[in-house]
Amino acid sequence: MRALVAVKAGEPTDVLRLESRPVPTPKVGQALIRVKATPIHASDLHVLRGRYGFSPEFPAVGGHMECVGRIAALGPDAEGLKVGERVVVAAVPAVPGPPVAGTWQEYLVADTRRLLTVPDRLSDSSACQLAVNPLTALLLVTSELDVQPGEWLLQTAAGSTVGRLVIQLSRHLGIRTINVVRRRDAVEEIKSLGGDEVICTEDEDLLRRVAEIAGPVGVRKAVDCVAGPVGAQVSQALAPGGEVVVYGALSTHRQTDPAALTIPLQARSVIYETKAVRGFWLNRWFGAASPEDALRALSQVRGLVADEVLSIPRGQPFPLERFAEAVSLAEAPAHGTKPHFVFEDGGDEGDR
Repeated sequence: MRALVAVKAGEPTDVLRLESRPVPTPKVGQALIRVKATPIHASDLHVLRGRYGFSPEFPAVGGHMECVGRIAALGPDAEGLKVGERVVVAAVPAVPGPPVAGTWQEYLVADTRRLLTVPDRLSDSSACQLAVNPLTALLLVTSELDVQPGEWLLQTAAGSTVGRLVIQLSRHLGIRTINVVRRRDAVEEIKSLGGDEVICTEDEDLLRRVAEIAGPVGVRKAVDCVAGPVGAQVSQALAPGGEVVVYGALSTHRQTDPAALTIPLQARSVIYETKAVRGFWLNRWFGAASPEDALRALSQVRGLVADEVLSIPRGQPFPLERFAEAVSLAEAPAHGTKPHFVFEDGGDEGDR
């Protein structure tokens, strides 16, 4: 089989090689998956650079998030599944937890407790993105912050994939959103998605606008994917007792200086207004959640996507041979579409 392998840590286009490897054999409780499509997330590329929360043992097959495919074979004690079933593989390594196979290969073995069956009407492009960003959005809004109908939710990076999903989910749940973007030309798009209010940091003051929008009651719950000074402003903008959950650090993605990888919080605001700032990382969530709870949450996400409550934009397919082009697109500013590797006929059966 073909596999896209990083020979060492480094810039993805420098260290990735297309290799031929033997097809693996499923062991007890595992399934062999014939991969059809697998996305290229920015976090996948940071793993290869050695700048993520975990590091695989190199050489390593790339792709440490998710894919869609069909079950080609089952190992012993793999109950409840059938050969030929179409499944999403939640290939996010649990922390702490054992290593898992990379998804940028034609076949992989996966724990059957990490497999979610998906209907054929859901395109490969959508299905292969089901287990990471939609799940993150659901967990942030519900289990992490328990935002209630009618409450305000403040979020940064509203135009990101997770940000858009948070808007859609909040609208479905009756939650009001204040959405922070960097560019003025993004404001109308966010409003068209259902965002109640939009703050553009290009020409607006975040603290003043939050106060104007929320009034005396204020905002007590926020999610931040930027960190840096913007993340600090989000904390400062919250009402006393407010909480911000940080799940990304977009402002630091090209930084290597540890001093730049910060959120410069104001101590007086945190202490005297008893605000909380804490992190969320899907890998640690998988490390703490039981397999049953993880599958239950994934099933809920599947239902939201299948019912079109959550909309996953169609990705752009690439064969493995064009990995340099796909990686470049994955990190292009405002690219608007997520690249994904496709196998077999190179098409997306749900898009034809």
